[in-house]
Amino acid sequence: MGSGRPVIGLTTYLERAQQGVWDVRAAFLPHVYLDAVTAVGGAGVLLTPQIEPDAAAEAILDGLDGLVLTGGLDVDPALYGAEPHPEIDEPRRDRDAWELALLAGARRRGIPVFGICRGLQLGNVAFGGTLHQHLPDVLGTDQYQLGEGVFALNTVTVSAGSRLAAVVGAGDIAVRSYHHQGIDRVGDGLTVTARSDDGLPQAIEAADGSWFVAVQWHPEEDAADRRLFAALVEEARRFRAGR
Repeated sequence: MGSGRPVIGLTTYLERAQQGVWDVRAAFLPHVYLDAVTAVGGAGVLLTPQIEPDAAAEAILDGLDGLVLTGGLDVDPALYGAEPHPEIDEPRRDRDAWELALLAGARRRGIPVFGICRGLQLGNVAFGGTLHQHLPDVLGTDQYQLGEGVFALNTVTVSAGSRLAAVVGAGDIAVRSYHHQGIDRVGDGLTVTARSDDGLPQAIEAADGSWFVAVQWHPEEDAADRRLFAALVEEARRFRAGR
């Protein structure tokens, strides 16, 4: 098990899709996620929500060396004890349950996990944290989600001494954002490792030293900078070698 490309699972939706005469539910994930993993030496596989998420996660994780919790629609606010805000997406409970099962199983096994945007929010909730459901209500700005599929450019400050800083360096970095939610109360056992100048947490990682790193921005959108994906793949390679 120590040789070859590490296998990286990437979470997906089940979405309605049309192709020719077919109109069916299908696994859906923008190709930029897969490209980001394969460009740095990983072998990507799509992880589609399952009818029995806990049992399926246990079986599937046996074949994974790393996990990416990808971006997407809002996490169900019921998971952190909140009533839904009028501006949130319709809950996709199948994906929420699936990713929570995958994250729990991955952490039990020591599989490295990288969360992106929704993945950061889902991870924070899994650790007992809460979310701001609509940031314009809290911050008075929509600078993190311009709409129409246009990624906003923002600056975040990375904390020295963090896993994140070891990859991208400490201090200010420019990122691509597309989110209208963010962390409110930080989950137990998590450390905030980057913030924007308004105080919003922009990255978190596990305080116990295990490899759970999550960012609020979209690094998959920057083909010129694959450092975070390379760090995940390298950690997954070490995990694979130690199986």
